[in-house]
Amino acid sequence: MSETIVVEIARQAIQVTLTVALPLLVVSLVVGLLVSLFQVATSLQDVTLTFVPKIVAVGVTLLLTAHWMLGILLGFTRNLLSDFGKFIG
Repeated sequence: MSETIVVEIARQAIQVTLTVALPLLVVSLVVGLLVSLFQVATSLQDVTLTFVPKIVAVGVTLLLTAHWMLGILLGFTRNLLSDFGKFIG
């Protein structure tokens, strides 16, 4: 297996990881910002006020995007395993 193949597999793995994680990270960021703005406006500094809405939002996003995420992960795995013969020789 040449170095170019290893670098290409690593690049694809990082790309798939970022693609799958991006919706959850964006939702968490947006909800965190909204809750922070709410806390500044109301002077409430409760820790659970930041934690619970983010967990709920990320959970809902995960439920809505799980099928899409699984499709991307399965496609990457399928491509990796179908090209397995090239890696050995």
